[in-house]
Amino acid sequence: MKLSRRDSVRRRHSRIRRSLSGTPERPRMAVFRSNQHIYVQVIDDVAQSTLVSASTVDKDLKEKLESGSNCDASVAVGKLIAERAKAKGIDQVVFDRGGNLYHGRVKALADAAREAGLNF
Repeated sequence: MKLSRRDSVRRRHSRIRRSLSGTPERPRMAVFRSNQHIYVQVIDDVAQSTLVSASTVDKDLKEKLESGSNCDASVAVGKLIAERAKAKGIDQVVFDRGGNLYHGRVKALADAAREAGLNF
């Protein structure tokens, strides 16, 4: 039986999440990629709370971007999440690619966040 793409992503994500956990010192940076947008949150799994978030549907970015589904949008979101995290005093995170392959938009977001000062 062949799995759908969505099922494959969910299986990979559950496999990844077995070993990844965000702590107050090093929260988890979780990425969700849809066909039209990309979302990222920095999460403290111990307190079960989202510390900062950014996405292509944020008012700050939505006017600047032509589309939310390309690498340019991912780079902008990566820079924004790094700025917001640094403002909250977060400089180290654990990267959770959300079951997506580390390729394309997910890789662009991660590289932009690294360039803007986040360590993972």
